[in-house]
Amino acid sequence: MKTHRALLLIIGVLTGMLAIVSGAAAQAWPTKPIRMVVTFAAGGGTDVVARIVAPKLSEALGQQVVVDNRPGAGGLIGTEIVAKAAPDGYTLLLGAAGATTIAPHIFGKEKVSYDVLKDLQPITLVATVPFIVTVNPAVPAKTLQELIAYAKANPKKLNFGSSGNGGSPHLAGELFDRMAGVEMVHVPYKGLAPAITDLLGGQIQLVFADVGLVVQHIKAGRLRALAVTSEQRVAALPDVPTVAESGVPGYAAATWYGLIAPAGMPQPIVQRLSTEMQKIMAMPDVRAQLVAAGNEVPNMSMDQFAMLVRDDYRKWQKLIVDMGGVKAD
Repeated sequence: MKTHRALLLIIGVLTGMLAIVSGAAAQAWPTKPIRMVVTFAAGGGTDVVARIVAPKLSEALGQQVVVDNRPGAGGLIGTEIVAKAAPDGYTLLLGAAGATTIAPHIFGKEKVSYDVLKDLQPITLVATVPFIVTVNPAVPAKTLQELIAYAKANPKKLNFGSSGNGGSPHLAGELFDRMAGVEMVHVPYKGLAPAITDLLGGQIQLVFADVGLVVQHIKAGRLRALAVTSEQRVAALPDVPTVAESGVPGYAAATWYGLIAPAGMPQPIVQRLSTEMQKIMAMPDVRAQLVAAGNEVPNMSMDQFAMLVRDDYRKWQKLIVDMGGVKAD
């Protein structure tokens, strides 16, 4: 009995010492540069967002935040680096929705060595990028309801382009097919830019396209916007209704960018990052830069962002299972 009590006492002392050491380390953080991993190449949407946020975070923390581009495997390479990094606050992820909540279901457990919901800690939602259901003007539909009616009357006659198999624009279209009860043909491209070129030329009929890529074509009358895929209307096209408003209740699909950390990071560091990022996201110049790049900047708490990650992960998992899997490009 005495041995048992002594052992419990030793465990209690050691636990207390570890807590003190952990707390002291968190209070001292950061004492060296911080790496912000980006899962795609320089110049892409994720990279643009990271390079807007990183300098501001450097100023707030008093240490340089270095953007580290680690592209490949649909974003899995960079995400794995962060998921397996020491949870000490010196390796962070500027993650994108596709790499975080879609790619793991496409590549499967044999290629994904981490669990998004267990090994990552969402910190701050930085921006969202809704899609516009965009059609060539030759399509005889001026509203989403008219498009749905046309697609039902002409199954497999409408072709929708995307940035590639398993990308967010592809799955946004597949989700629309299932929820609207229509059957369109998916045409994958190596990026949205060539898809939009063919949309303008009439080789395909519609694209679920990033707002920033099509807004000028829409305003010039070269393309027609039928609906936006986010839960709210977007500032760039305030007169365009949401898909949910237009007769497909519950539909929502958008890509997003957010700051994510390895799970198990000390709570003082988590809270410091969350607090500083919330301040950064409230800065008018940051918001202006993000909006100019075609993003929306919602106000979301850390818990709400974590819920968004969980909900998206499960939503796309179900869709991909229902589709019988998706072949990665």
